[in-house]
Amino acid sequence: MKNPIYKKALMLAVPMMIQNGITNMVGLVDNVMVGSLGTEAVTAVSIVGQLIFVFNLAIFGGLSGPGIYGAQYVGQGNLKGFQNTFRIKHWICGVCLLLGFLLFFFGGEALIGLYLHGESQEVDAALTMAYGKGYLHIMLLGLLPFAVTQIYAGSLRETGESVKPMVAGIASVVVDIVLNYLLIYGKYGMPKLGVRGAAIATVLARVAEMCVVVIWALVRRKKHAFLQGAYRTLAVPRKQAGQIVGKGLPIFCNEFLWAGGIAALTQAYSVKGLEIIAGLNISNAICNLLNVVFIALGNAVGILIGQELGAGKQNRVKKDAFGLMWFTGIVCVGLTVILTAVSGFFPRLYDVPDTVQQYGQRFILVTALFFPVQGFLNALYFTLRSGGKTVVTFLFDSVFSWVVTLPLALLLCNCTNLPILGIYAVVQAVDLIKVAIGVLLIQKGIWISNLVGKEASA
Repeated sequence: MKNPIYKKALMLAVPMMIQNGITNMVGLVDNVMVGSLGTEAVTAVSIVGQLIFVFNLAIFGGLSGPGIYGAQYVGQGNLKGFQNTFRIKHWICGVCLLLGFLLFFFGGEALIGLYLHGESQEVDAALTMAYGKGYLHIMLLGLLPFAVTQIYAGSLRETGESVKPMVAGIASVVVDIVLNYLLIYGKYGMPKLGVRGAAIATVLARVAEMCVVVIWALVRRKKHAFLQGAYRTLAVPRKQAGQIVGKGLPIFCNEFLWAGGIAALTQAYSVKGLEIIAGLNISNAICNLLNVVFIALGNAVGILIGQELGAGKQNRVKKDAFGLMWFTGIVCVGLTVILTAVSGFFPRLYDVPDTVQQYGQRFILVTALFFPVQGFLNALYFTLRSGGKTVVTFLFDSVFSWVVTLPLALLLCNCTNLPILGIYAVVQAVDLIKVAIGVLLIQKGIWISNLVGKEASA
């Protein structure tokens, strides 16, 4: 690891890996605990999780535009510009919160129902709907603290500070695991609330995470200079706001549509049987625990390449970008080995029929096979995004998903007799086309752009 860019990437990524890994470990523990309540409970939580995932990605996407500018402002040393990106994040999250709450509150039942059309002798659709509605209505209370945490955690990471969000994540985990145990099973005098208890624990964990990261950051305002006077106004110069929102809108649409595409893919798979949803949930629980590695590395790639662009180091960014992409892909080979090793026993932790356990194991193996591809692709995506070529990333990512991946899945699920595992593998393999297109785009260098080069430093 002679190239210092790898060390910088790890220094940024490891705290993010720990934070997100701990957060996903909570999700895994929640999943296993809920799994002890039966297949209907697992399926309901999985379906609602897909819906909340779309909201979460909308927040990530909405904050990505300001994040691109924020990383470059840090590289340029422009404090005033960075403060304005921080303020814009509040406006974006406010709009996402309002729309998300209204959609889930009034349309939640219809959205859950989209996943309950498949036939199954082992899953009660009516009971699954009841569990899903109760879980979703409680989870709505966690949308606000989640959004606030992302505003602060993202801004801190853009300045190179990723430890505080990690500590907040640890606090969240402790709260969630303890409350899940108490409220799902009714231990130590607490009410036995089952699926609703899992939702309450998750919401309170979100609140704890928000409190830690926000209070800690505000107390250390001297170190984090962008917070000094940040709330004297939430107004942002119209020109700057237009530039940032204009760059960020394709990313918001991309993240929103990409997450929606994942949810639509799951719905497409569900026509092969409701037990497919439960099997995918088991697979996603363990795979999501490990994919934090390449997600964190991808974020680090975006920040580091963005800082180099902001500092005017265009002569080296392409070489560093390729190096980081290959580095991420190689790291993911190790994750493939780990997933393969645990695929046999992990599904047995769930109190579900043997058929569901077998689906879970096989989905894990297929996903593990494509982990290096996903790691390389994730770093590639963040590289393209770091230069502000957001329309390119929009076409490259979500448009590809909706125009190629989803139609292929729908065709295979509804018009062929292929087994679901074969369909799942074919859909995963389609991402190799994206890798080829992405490498070509990186090589051409059309993404290399300094967005803040003409702005004066503050």
